[in-house]
Amino acid sequence: MKLSEFKEALTKVKELKFEQSNGFEVPAHFHVTEIGKIDKHFIDCGGTMRDESVINFQLWVADDVEHRFAVDKLLGVIKMSEEKLGLSDAEIEVEYQGETVSKYNVVFNGGVFKLQNKFTDCLAKDNCGIPETKKKVSLSELQNQSCCEPSSGCC
Repeated sequence: MKLSEFKEALTKVKELKFEQSNGFEVPAHFHVTEIGKIDKHFIDCGGTMRDESVINFQLWVADDVEHRFAVDKLLGVIKMSEEKLGLSDAEIEVEYQGETVSKYNVVFNGGVFKLQNKFTDCLAKDNCGIPETKKKVSLSELQNQSCCEPSSGCC
């Protein structure tokens, strides 16, 4: 989700709700402790130079269970971040403490911001000699698919 999409989604909710990738809600007394711009300049294992920029939101849960981070306050912090950090309309990642600090993609669905797991990947599979993964299909699955008749004109 890009920053513009996130801000638009904020206008549709009265209270902030984040749901973890396991389906559990982030406790309602969370706090957005920081918004940052992270620029990553790197070289992949195939020798290609790459640049990546994301906007990072850090969620933190304190012992103060009465605390609530309001939508208006978050919009204000985003506005200040845009001005002071020169944020572009980049993708948002959310940092949240589970067993360790994890980073998530975020989508908006049904009034809730859902954290989606991020995964590592090789960006230069063709240069590393990693074969393309082929979809495994069992013959029994193929038998259940409808086939066209020779006279149907689909072949």
